[in-house]
Amino acid sequence: MTVSVHVTQSARDAVERLMPALVTDLVASRVTAGDTTLWGPEAEADAAVRLGWVTPVSPSDPLVAEILALREELRAVGIDRVVLSGMGGSSLAPEVIAATAGVELTVLDSTAPAQVLAALDADLARTVLVVSSKSGTTVETDSYRRAFETAFADLGIDPAAHIVVVTDPNSPLDASATAAGYRVFRADPNVGGRYSALTAFGLVPAGLAGVDIAQLLSEAEASLLEFAIDDPDNPALRLAAAIAGAEPRRDKLAIVADGTRVEGLGDWIEQLLAESTGKNGTGILPVVMLPVSPELETRPTDLQVVRLVDDYADAFHLRDRYPGEILVSGDLGALFLLWEHATAIAGRLLGINPFDQPDVESAKAATRALLDTRPQPPAPAFVQDGVEVRVSDPVLAESGTLAGVLDALWATLAGDGYVSIQAYANRLDLEQLQGLRELAAADSGRPTTFGWGPRFLHSTGQYHKGGPAQGVFLQILERTDVDLEIPGRPFTFGELIQAQAAGDAAVLAAHGRPVVSFTVTDAVDDVLTLFTATQ
Repeated sequence: MTVSVHVTQSARDAVERLMPALVTDLVASRVTAGDTTLWGPEAEADAAVRLGWVTPVSPSDPLVAEILALREELRAVGIDRVVLSGMGGSSLAPEVIAATAGVELTVLDSTAPAQVLAALDADLARTVLVVSSKSGTTVETDSYRRAFETAFADLGIDPAAHIVVVTDPNSPLDASATAAGYRVFRADPNVGGRYSALTAFGLVPAGLAGVDIAQLLSEAEASLLEFAIDDPDNPALRLAAAIAGAEPRRDKLAIVADGTRVEGLGDWIEQLLAESTGKNGTGILPVVMLPVSPELETRPTDLQVVRLVDDYADAFHLRDRYPGEILVSGDLGALFLLWEHATAIAGRLLGINPFDQPDVESAKAATRALLDTRPQPPAPAFVQDGVEVRVSDPVLAESGTLAGVLDALWATLAGDGYVSIQAYANRLDLEQLQGLRELAAADSGRPTTFGWGPRFLHSTGQYHKGGPAQGVFLQILERTDVDLEIPGRPFTFGELIQAQAAGDAAVLAAHGRPVVSFTVTDAVDDVLTLFTATQ
């Protein structure tokens, strides 16, 4: 086996209960055959143009030689630094591929001005920018491209020699990039962004950075038959039943990397599952955790744990140590396909369309409206130790203290609720903010997610608005003097990220979700203040 899925207790019960119907209904082979009827009549139109990922290797194989030839061509003229401009699946999959291979890849998926400047301030003469977008109309990706084009031109560098584009055929980006003389890789248009790990979107940036992408595709190819067979041992069927079929439902899914050689897969799984299943008031909420996270001690009844381990032997021997968990192992190429198949099958079990994202557009529309008007932010409810506090409901701020606001926010949690922390800040300087996840989980007693803005808007953002109305939301914003113009746009990167945060808060509040926004004004000291408030 190229992958293994071991299940115990309630997960095993779900597998045993659901497997006969999954096998009898030929679900595995029908997915592989591209049967668009599997998810019901309302999903057929989307499925008809979103199932290209089930046979990824044959269309992707010819790309390998092209990508490697371009890599050698670039390196021959001293271009060996790869910056990837992409959002959601366009950036998360290449990030996992490069990290697992130990290859340097600069991923630009934030509109925080300091983070964009850090990508621009390196040696541009040896930099190739990979602009990765199905349409090219995504505001973040378009803004990065504009900034790099101008920076290259200002240094007398021909952008056409330093920009590579990955997009769908005949997209607006395809047309503009071709006209500008950029090298364009056209991906399979019948693959959605979050299912695109083994297409040009995953392979081009990773391959240019130095990853053995032929090996990655070989790992995937070796697993194809396992996922296509209608058999109780099919690992994708087992995983889908385990994560979607427990009774009672366990709709929070902890993803714990524990000894696996695959780096960062949890973040990729998070966007795949959350965006695919979080709709119609249901879904599976992935929560990326550490092996020592508080939720693993308290074990909420609605939490299912997936532990990513190194290999089959590990999974087999660890079953008794981790009762009630799902143990998953395998090579990266096979793991990508495992989770894609399992997510699509979980969508069938949940009765939803796993290929659309109906609530993602709402935050984009709110952002556009704020960028058109650019109103001043509302006055804070209060300020403590330099941290400005804004709330969706004045009752949340009645205590007048940060700790009191958090206690009030946690008090709105239902028994099946969750906390979502969203940091619209420079990840390079404020990476320690991720530690708030552990503290908030311990303080609130509920599963807690952490996402960097705005990239989570293209992944878990769908779940927060379209999934169960269970979440409470803590935004962390950064007030900074650092800013950067976006060439050809009437707004800056600083204004863009502020509008994205405010727009998402407004949409969440309109859905009845409680939102607290903390704006830090002295990054290091104020982060310490936030840590203290959650203890």
